[in-house]
Amino acid sequence: MVAAVTVTLGMGAGPVIAETAVGGEVATPVGLAVSALRDGIRLLALTVVPIHQFPSFDAIVMRESGWNVFATNPASGAYGIGQALPPEKMATHGADWRYNPLTQIRWAYDYMNERYGSPDGAWDFWQRHHWY
Repeated sequence: MVAAVTVTLGMGAGPVIAETAVGGEVATPVGLAVSALRDGIRLLALTVVPIHQFPSFDAIVMRESGWNVFATNPASGAYGIGQALPPEKMATHGADWRYNPLTQIRWAYDYMNERYGSPDGAWDFWQRHHWY
């Protein structure tokens, strides 16, 4: 079981990802691959979301989808990283919205700005209502 994943940007060396094991358990290759994929998508989001807004954006996405591009809410049908409802709304940002994390990130960021003024505004709303 992985207790924490720390991502830092190294000086010219790219991202540095550190995993911390819990209780002597060793992380599985599948678990490490999933964690690395999620971290890669989070780093991709930094090309869209300004760094000062990223903590709020990240907090919402972690709670809504866990950065899973294919996350689907079984009750509502909301889909993707930003849990678009209906999912087809993301087509405004690209025909590849079903599987492209960058398209979904751009849509979610624009949605937060249009509806709440910013990811910070969306996070403030999310904390009060547990949805956005």
